[in-house]
Amino acid sequence: MSMKRLDYFDVAVFVEELMEERESSEIEFKSAAGGFPKSFWETYSSFANTDGGTIVLGIKEKQGDFFVDNLTDELIEKYQKEFWSGVNNKDIVNLNLLSNDDVIVGELNNHKVLLFYIPRARREQRPIYHSPNPYNGTYKRNYEGDFKCTEQEVRRLFADANVSISADSRILTNYSINDIDKASLEQYRRLFDLAKPGHTWLALDDISLLKKLGGYKVDRLSGKEGFTLAGLLMFGKTEAITDEACLPHFFLDYRELGEDSSVRWLDRIYPDGTWEANLFQFYRRVLPKLQEILPLPFQLEGDTRKDETPAHIAVREALINTLIHADYSINASIVITRSRNELVFSNPGSLLVSKQQFYEGGESVCRNLELQKMFMMFGKAEKAGSGVDKILSGWKDTNWKLPNIEEKNRPDKVVLRMPLISILDDNIKEELVKTFGKQILNIEHNKILTLALALTENVISNERLRVTLNIHKYDITKMLKELCNDGYLISDGIGRGTTYRIKADTNLASSDSNLATSDSNLATNLASSGLKERRKRRLSQSELFEIIIECASDWKSVEEISRSIDRNYQYIRNSIIPQMIEKGLLERRFPMPNHPNQQYKRTDKEEE
Repeated sequence: MSMKRLDYFDVAVFVEELMEERESSEIEFKSAAGGFPKSFWETYSSFANTDGGTIVLGIKEKQGDFFVDNLTDELIEKYQKEFWSGVNNKDIVNLNLLSNDDVIVGELNNHKVLLFYIPRARREQRPIYHSPNPYNGTYKRNYEGDFKCTEQEVRRLFADANVSISADSRILTNYSINDIDKASLEQYRRLFDLAKPGHTWLALDDISLLKKLGGYKVDRLSGKEGFTLAGLLMFGKTEAITDEACLPHFFLDYRELGEDSSVRWLDRIYPDGTWEANLFQFYRRVLPKLQEILPLPFQLEGDTRKDETPAHIAVREALINTLIHADYSINASIVITRSRNELVFSNPGSLLVSKQQFYEGGESVCRNLELQKMFMMFGKAEKAGSGVDKILSGWKDTNWKLPNIEEKNRPDKVVLRMPLISILDDNIKEELVKTFGKQILNIEHNKILTLALALTENVISNERLRVTLNIHKYDITKMLKELCNDGYLISDGIGRGTTYRIKADTNLASSDSNLATSDSNLATNLASSGLKERRKRRLSQSELFEIIIECASDWKSVEEISRSIDRNYQYIRNSIIPQMIEKGLLERRFPMPNHPNQQYKRTDKEEE
C-alpha cells in the first residue's frame, strides 16, 4: 500500500485497510504495552532502505489473533517524545526522515494507536542504519519481515549514494586495445554515423573516440589512465570482460519461451563462444528478437513507410534501461525473456528512484552514465527520465496492460514486466459482449477500458486506474460508482482499500463461483465491522506454496484459495499464484490467464 496522508477521522478506516493488506512488506504492527518497542528502529531502517512503509504502534499479534494495547494518553505522549528523541539521536539512527505530519495519533474502536509513515530514503541518503555502525545496523525489507544487510549489501548502498561517481567509470588496470573487439567498435561507428552524419568524433582514432565516449579515461589527480568498465562492457572481448580483473561473473542471457512447458526455451542468446558477449553485440542480437513479436501496422511518413511504432520504441528503451541501470558489481546475470504473453527484463541491482517516481516518469537516475552516453550517441537512448516515459506511453498507446516494475532481494534485482495482453483487443471485447451484451461497446471509452482491465486483472482499484487511465482520482471514483450502480462492477472492501471486479452474468458463472462470491462478500462484511478476529502468523513463501498445493486438490478460484488459507486475496493473486504457475506447481482451468471465472488446481510437480 502506498503512503497516505490522513486526518484524525481517517485513521480507523486506514488501520482496517492495513489489516486487510497484512501480508504486505510495507506494513508492520507492533505492541507497545511494555514500552517503546526496540525493534521499531530496525523496521524504520528497513522501510527507509526499501520502499517505505507504515508502522502501527499499539496493536499486537499473538498466535494469529489481533489485540489492542489499550494505550493511555500519557503513554501515547511518552512514546511520541521517545520517538522524536531517538530519531534525532545519531547513536540510535543516522538520519531523521520524518516530519510532524508523518506521525499520527488516532483511535480504533475507542483505543488509541500511533502511526508512523516511513518514506523511502533518497538515493543519496541511504543507507539508513540503526546504531552508530552502518555495517551492523542496516536493514531492508521483504515479505518475511526485516533482515540485516550484509557488508557487501551496505557497500552497494553507499556506492549508489555517491552521485558524483558513475559506477562504470572505474579504470581497469593492465588492459589494452587488444581487449577491445574491433568489429564491435567498427559497427558502432557506422551506427553513430547514421545517427549523426559528419560528427567530428567520427574522424578520431579508436582511443580518442573511446575517450570522448567515456570508454577510456585519464585520471588527472592520480595520473592513472586506461580503459573504463564501460568501455570493456560495451566493446570488450568476452574473455577480457569475464577476467578476474573485470567481471568474472558477467553473464548475458536472452530466452524465448514457448507454450510447451517441457521445452525449456525455443531460442536462446548467451555467451556460447560464437559471438563476443559485450553489451553492444547483445543489444544488436536481442532487440530484433523482442520487436518481431510486436504488431507492425502500415504507417506512412510522407512517402516512406514507418516501421517503428511507440511499442517498438518502448521495447528498445526497456532493453537499454536494463543494460545501463544494472549493478555490475553483483554476482548476478542480466536475463531477458520473451513469451507469448509478456516480455521480462531483469537486471542486478536496486531501483535508484521509488516505484512511484518510476510510474510518474520524468525523473531518472542512471547508475552507469558512460554506458548511457554510448547508447545516446548512436541515437538509441533517451535523455535521463525520458526512457521510462517512452516505455509507459508506448504501452498505453497500444492499449496493453501497463508494465510492472518490482524489486527483489537476495540477490538484489529489478524486474520489469511488459504484458503483451491488450486491455481492449478483440478477445476482450468478445468477453465483455458475452457478459454484458452488445450495448457495452457503446459506453464511454474510459468505462469500457475500466471493464476491460477488470476482466483481465480480475480485481482493480482506484490507484490502479489512475496509473492506467491517467485521469484524476475523483473522476475515477465517480466513474467506478456509476459502473457499480449500472450493474457492471461489484465493490469489495471499505474506504481507500476498496477493490472492484466484474459483475458477471449468473448464467456464465458456475455454482461454485457464485458460492465463492457470496462467501467473499460475507467475509468482507465481517472484516468491515471492526478488527479482523483472525490473523495467521507470517508464513514463508515455501510454506505458502505448500498449503496452497494441499488445498488446491481440485479446481478453486483465487477467492476460494485465499479464504481457505486465511491470506490476503491481492497478495495471493498478484504475488504467489503467478510464481506457482511459472514453477509448474499449479495449472489454470482456462487458457486465458485472467478469465473472469479462472480456477487453479495443483499439478504433480514438486517445488524444486
